[in-house]
Amino acid sequence: MPDVPPTLDGNMRRSYVMWQELMPPLIVLEFVSGDGSEERDRTPRKGKFWIYERIIRPAFYGIYEVKKAQVELYHLVEDRFELVPKNQRGHYQIEQMEVELGIWQGVYQGVELPWMRWWDAEGNLVLTAEERAEQAELTAERERLRRIEAELKIQALEARLRELEGG
Repeated sequence: MPDVPPTLDGNMRRSYVMWQELMPPLIVLEFVSGDGSEERDRTPRKGKFWIYERIIRPAFYGIYEVKKAQVELYHLVEDRFELVPKNQRGHYQIEQMEVELGIWQGVYQGVELPWMRWWDAEGNLVLTAEERAEQAELTAERERLRRIEAELKIQALEARLRELEGG
């Protein structure tokens, strides 16, 4: 949430605690540990889905099934969660955050898997800090190589000019 600081009492946050925040989170993402039935349980006062829908009431509730490489997203509309339809890219659009949520196949932290990832509103993958640093490093290296190439071209032209001038 935008109004939630990254630290609490001087310590890095590891969770969101509603009784301290006094407001529901914008989005809750559940990572399925079994077959997904626990996250979809609508049993009053007990099931996770029911508790999120009726008690915690985030604007969005996502269920991510790692083993199936799929995510589904629900939006709270008039006190009930409705499944959000996927857009043309196969992502769930979250207009309030100007992002999309979906599955990306690729290498992250040295492991090739389908990963749950974020995209911006235009469909560009939102890079992790590690990916941004790697991209910045590659950009700097490309610029360094361009400067070297330009210097070598200048040197070659100067040598050719000296040659043509007879000296």
